[in-house]
Amino acid sequence: MTAMTPGSNIPLTAARVAVDVAAPVRLDVSGLLLGADGKVRSDDDFIFYNQPAGPGVTYRSGGGAAPDAILVDTGALPAGIERIVVTASPDAAGQTFQGIEPTATLRNADDGSVIATFTPPQLATETALVVVEIYLRNGAWKARAVGQGYANGLAGIATDFGVSVDDEPAAAPASAPAPVTPAAPAPVAPPVPSAPPAAPVDPRVAAPVPPAPTAPPAAASAPTGKINLDKGRVSLQKNQTVSLVKGGRPLLSQVRMGLGWEPAYRGKDIDLDASVIAYGPQRNHLDSCYFGKLSILNGSVKHSGDNLTGEGAGDDEVITVDLGRLPADATGLVFTVNSFSGQKFTEVAKAYCRLIDGTTGEELVRFDLTTAEPQTGVMMAKLIKQFSGEWEMTAMGEFVKSRTVRGMVKPAAQAL
Repeated sequence: MTAMTPGSNIPLTAARVAVDVAAPVRLDVSGLLLGADGKVRSDDDFIFYNQPAGPGVTYRSGGGAAPDAILVDTGALPAGIERIVVTASPDAAGQTFQGIEPTATLRNADDGSVIATFTPPQLATETALVVVEIYLRNGAWKARAVGQGYANGLAGIATDFGVSVDDEPAAAPASAPAPVTPAAPAPVAPPVPSAPPAAPVDPRVAAPVPPAPTAPPAAASAPTGKINLDKGRVSLQKNQTVSLVKGGRPLLSQVRMGLGWEPAYRGKDIDLDASVIAYGPQRNHLDSCYFGKLSILNGSVKHSGDNLTGEGAGDDEVITVDLGRLPADATGLVFTVNSFSGQKFTEVAKAYCRLIDGTTGEELVRFDLTTAEPQTGVMMAKLIKQFSGEWEMTAMGEFVKSRTVRGMVKPAAQAL
């Protein structure tokens, strides 16, 4: 038996396997059949207690006495299906995984023998998890421990993989609540289609409403939402997110993040340092790329070098990221700017970041920093890899008291 860790994988030793997920509370366990594009073919590929059977995948209820399970017969899966993801969410509406430690057990479905176990670490406000995946690689089936958390419930997972979820809108309260900010690095569910799903939908899939944020109203009032690149260049406002997808295909190529600024007072140089901090799936720090370390992650992330004045038009510093060459465990990038000399951002004008297609030179996304605080560091933007393989960019504009990238590592991890 193998005890797996996040991101680890093992070859399957049986053609028919079962994955059950146990916890101190009752869990809903589901399975999704995904093609090469990381999406279901239709709602029929979402297997759960109310739709318990699909081609090669079956839901098995534990009846409350045993954990629910997803059974996968790799020999019976349709052509074109390359992944089966197994998900779990607490049965009680709105309950998170805080204090609840689920454990997935991978078994031989024929004799019940245990192949591997996996307990996702560091869970908090997640209300749903992609626990493990069964996937096809070079003609052989393997299993991978994932542990990807979602703050918007099973609905967030379902919609992220292309399942239609028809949620009944809640009645409007007497006074509008503050917009909700997810408490974990979870993907934002795309707009819910108005048409009903083709298959019956689990009534417990409806996304629970997380608690209102504790951030000041001014910071929380910025518009949110996710868009893609189909209509060309996107100009983001603080907290907005854009999916790096164009024409329905992920943008898995070389991109450049250009960062620029000007002195607020004419004739006064402003020496700022742009950096990028790379993180793994559990917000673990992998490495930092800055003027003192111009290349990280086997050359997939490179820095253009230090600009000492900020004068002149165009990008002051550029960080190039080859998304296709990033290591598999690099799932989050946070782009920061710091003032090593101690100058505050109230002395900076026209600070911005922009994402550029490294192949064509086309500007894809731009974020202009329109506010300033008397701090020495700012988190400008983040790139997050979704479990479906897509990358998303979110405008941040969050100020931090730190003159170096080293002091940004912890607050940037918390902001993922």
